[in-house]
Amino acid sequence: MKRPTALILRAPGINCERETHHAFERAGAASEYVHIKRLLEHPDLLDDFQILSVPGGFSYGDDISSGRVLAQEMKAKLGDRILRFVDRGGLALGICNGFQVLVRLGLLPCLHDELAESVTLTHNLSNHYECRWVTLKTRASRCVFLPEGITVRWPAAHGEGRLMTRDAASLQALLDDGFAAVQYVDDKGAATESYPANPNGAPLGVAGLTNHNGRVLGVMPHPDRSYLPTHMPEWRRTQLERGALPEDGDGMVVFREMVKVAAAEA
Repeated sequence: MKRPTALILRAPGINCERETHHAFERAGAASEYVHIKRLLEHPDLLDDFQILSVPGGFSYGDDISSGRVLAQEMKAKLGDRILRFVDRGGLALGICNGFQVLVRLGLLPCLHDELAESVTLTHNLSNHYECRWVTLKTRASRCVFLPEGITVRWPAAHGEGRLMTRDAASLQALLDDGFAAVQYVDDKGAATESYPANPNGAPLGVAGLTNHNGRVLGVMPHPDRSYLPTHMPEWRRTQLERGALPEDGDGMVVFREMVKVAAAEA
């Protein structure tokens, strides 16, 4: 069976592409690095892939605001092609800075079939960069590849991760209409706005979004830094207690589920 193809975007300042590439390969995809300049010059390259991934980092130094420069570059020269990619069944994943890029591009939450920036990711309430492990729970959402009700631990590492909408009603609508796919939760499994379980203070604990047709996912914490069992903070204890490590770390579920859907639809 032919392996699903995954485009791993490279751009100045992106620094998590190797982990993302390896995670997709481990999940069974045929991954390829593609630099943004190459993609801008040859937009038809998107037609060769089933998955598009925008990894984390600090694209273009996060000048102006996080992900803004890369997002505007993509919107101006690739916007229609990316919409067509998603409409024809492509899957897309943005992690941390990649999530910021997809939000500023207008691909998330993308309430309708057009690019429009309707939410923002702004500075953490702590007013500084947060780097810590957080607990997340997946919600019932439109996302076609993220199962509901999974609790995972991923590391968060960002300074601008607080998801904001124009008003409280708009944010609640994202949950009610299935666009909010992931939430920060406390030690009882309840969605939380409290620090440090919620590292940025996002209202209603929203940590990730999907789009109108569920083909795109953006998350602030890093599944790409928790996809191996030895990435998990207590892996030595787990090994001692179980006698062996599990096959995957908590982040691997995203990559496996994306590849599984892409393979089934090929």
